[in-house]
Amino acid sequence: MRTVFTFVFFFVYAHLGSLGLRTLSHDPCDRAKLPDPRNLRSDQITVLMNGYSESRIPLLRSIAATYAASPPVAAVVILWGNTSTPTRTLSELSHNFTISSTGAAPISLLRQQSDSLNARFLPRPFITTRGVIICDDDVEVDPTSIEFAFRVWSTNSHRPIGLFARSHDLDLSNREWIYTVHPDKYSIVLTKFMVLKTEYLYQYSCGGGARMVEARRAVDLAQNCEDILMNFVVAEQGNVGPMLVGAEKVRDWGDQRNDEGLGLNEREVGLSSRRGEHRKRRGGCIGNFHKILGRMPLRYSYGKLFNSVAEQGLCMKGGKLVFCDQWK
Repeated sequence: MRTVFTFVFFFVYAHLGSLGLRTLSHDPCDRAKLPDPRNLRSDQITVLMNGYSESRIPLLRSIAATYAASPPVAAVVILWGNTSTPTRTLSELSHNFTISSTGAAPISLLRQQSDSLNARFLPRPFITTRGVIICDDDVEVDPTSIEFAFRVWSTNSHRPIGLFARSHDLDLSNREWIYTVHPDKYSIVLTKFMVLKTEYLYQYSCGGGARMVEARRAVDLAQNCEDILMNFVVAEQGNVGPMLVGAEKVRDWGDQRNDEGLGLNEREVGLSSRRGEHRKRRGGCIGNFHKILGRMPLRYSYGKLFNSVAEQGLCMKGGKLVFCDQWK
């Protein structure tokens, strides 16, 4: 049986600066309620940003504004997954978007009824673009890199594009799948920043029959690994691996290796900040998905695309080793 999700409290910030409150209640898998894929725009992209921690709201506002100011972005939608956040808090946040956002793209806030991680991949009737950026509220990407990632995806729309890569591998001694990092190959891109085709939202949430229902249930039980499952879905559809692109500046505020600039509370809310068992749990997800789906579709990719080719030689300047063409 197909699961029906409902949404409540959709705060909309429009170009005219008006603020509205709508209640959405329908089956997201109903194709009749979704835009015709043939009519989706290919010249812009929609940003779907996860939001959860109230303590990170100032950072979320800053990052959302950066996305909204990027020329390829048609809209920024904050998917708020913390069901315990007071409505007043979200109303104030939505109002602040209205009065302070100067970006060309509208910023809106959607409060979801469920805190399921699967909800970040639900198809949405308001998405008017052929592609989406799935991202977190604690990863800040510079505008040039956002545009570059979109350009790369535009010519490789059957593949997920990302800035953060990981790998699956097989531990032969223990006969189990593991989640790891290889220096020369990768098979998974993370939803810290992921660009993918809008159609894959439907395939993840509505396709795959009973096996995908069970796989999504496994995500809910683990409260983790929805990004790995999406990589399974895309690899199965396209029979290719992801693509990794370089960025000029990416700040991961939620990374535990930060020693300044972000309070401990903000770092601790991230799932990946729980060290120790993190990789083991993620490896368990890979093995579980393989068992549930009956196949291993993940494909390795090699290499990384950069926006420009600059001088790679190092020179000593001012007592420091810097790129030779860095004359500052």
